[in-house]
Amino acid sequence: MEDYFINEFIELRILEAVRRLLTGKVNELLGDMPLQIPFFEFSDYKGEATVVPVVALSSCERNEKERLLLIDAYSLSITFNVPETADAELFCYAYAAAIGRALYLNPTLGGIADRVLITGKKYNQPKTANCGHDWQVVISLRITVEGTEYVS
Repeated sequence: MEDYFINEFIELRILEAVRRLLTGKVNELLGDMPLQIPFFEFSDYKGEATVVPVVALSSCERNEKERLLLIDAYSLSITFNVPETADAELFCYAYAAAIGRALYLNPTLGGIADRVLITGKKYNQPKTANCGHDWQVVISLRITVEGTEYVS
């Protein structure tokens, strides 16, 4: 039973580290861009002044080799909507670039993980232009954690 709580704790630490990365370094990088791009924020606020991402740990893949080497691999997705404006598509690419740069500068999430890689970027535009629907961006990450204590 104790192993379950340690595993959950590691997952929560990963989620919190990604949230801190988005509201910290990513927002800092967005602020350095020549355009005024809305920042990431975790709140119930809805509007064009901020973007509220959903960070979800979607699976934990672990094959026999990873089990022997005490490596856990997590799949994590960052999903957010960008309100449709004249610069919405540009904003989507700017967000993806800022997230990529922040992960390049901090590939271990402050020591919580051993490595974080972007495995996919998906940009979903509205089905009909100028209809008021949002763009959607989904960034997929693979996070590896080595030597966890709870691995048997």
